Amino acid sequence: MEKVIRKASRLYSNGVLKAALNGNRTLSEHPRIPITPQQLAQDARAAVEAGADALHLHPRNAVGAESLEAKDVAQVLEAVRAACPGVPVGISSGWWILPDTEARLAAVRAWTVLPDFVSVNWHEQQSPKLAELLLERGIGVEAGLWTADEVRRFLDWPRRGEVLRLLLELPDKPIRDYKAGLREMFALLDASDLDKQVVLHGLGESAWPLLREAGRRGLSTRIGLEDTLLLPGDFAATDNAELVRVGREMLG
Repeated sequence: MEKVIRKASRLYSNGVLKAALNGNRTLSEHPRIPITPQQLAQDARAAVEAGADALHLHPRNAVGAESLEAKDVAQVLEAVRAACPGVPVGISSGWWILPDTEARLAAVRAWTVLPDFVSVNWHEQQSPKLAELLLERGIGVEAGLWTADEVRRFLDWPRRGEVLRLLLELPDKPIRDYKAGLREMFALLDASDLDKQVVLHGLGESAWPLLREAGRRGLSTRIGLEDTLLLPGDFAATDNAELVRVGREMLG
């Protein structure tokens, strides 16, 4: 078996700005969505130069579809790390990428080049089982929590204290539609014994308001073409680097 390769994770502190480079978006949505390992590496370097502290991406296969296959994960991680040495790189484990629980676990077991962290959406099937496998492999887990109910389920998990950080993700909705839910999520976390970094971010309409809210609270956050195609004021973003640059300026 090919030797397992993994870079040591950087210590994470509050105030990290993470660049979310591509998600499941296609070129039909924006001409600068990075797809190939080389494109992702170029965008990653530009995002880091613009102020990103960490990187989140969705590996793609030869035809551009999202992938968790070992060769696809290895190719993109090696390319991005060569372009951005020492910068933590994480990937998605979204259920839609491989909607078969056992196949997804098998794919993770087969990885030969390991990401620094993986986001695990707590509302998806068998998320604790996937998180446990990632921990066993020495990979940091970002617990993706979208609602107060998911926060409750996560806090009931015996290994909650072993995750790298919490990823509070809110949908593409106006501010008035998520404020009460966000307050409830924070109240549950504040009442718990958990002391973990929190990354607060939104999608679409909520992306920039939540970046500002994260800055106000002293939390980590993220921005990039996965989360929004627009700059504040609804101007089209040129690329990931422009989004990160504006986000960094807003955070100060």
